[in-house]
Amino acid sequence: MVTVWHDGGCPLCAREIALMRRLDRRGNIRFVDATSGACPIDRATMLARFHAREADGPLLSGAAAFAAMWRAIPLLRPLGLLARNLHVLRIMEALYGHFLRIRPRLQRIAAKAGA
Repeated sequence: MVTVWHDGGCPLCAREIALMRRLDRRGNIRFVDATSGACPIDRATMLARFHAREADGPLLSGAAAFAAMWRAIPLLRPLGLLARNLHVLRIMEALYGHFLRIRPRLQRIAAKAGA
């Protein structure tokens, strides 16, 4: 079981989580809205980056958290396994860092599209 914390107030995140819920046909992922649910660390820290935990493992963030979520979904599992390679994970983390910089603009676009 993988636990995924997400920003329930973010329209962009809501769309992505809705897609992951549809893909998670086996129910391998527990989705927790970090804006209202219990958080294992400071809520602001949880909302600043994507977080996940596989079973009783360590709390993961960023690209490692996405990879953990992907490993729980059969269709995306190959991507999650590929991310176990440290070089691949570093590249994914760099891309995630770029995404975080443009995330506010993307959130505004997603909010307008949903309105």
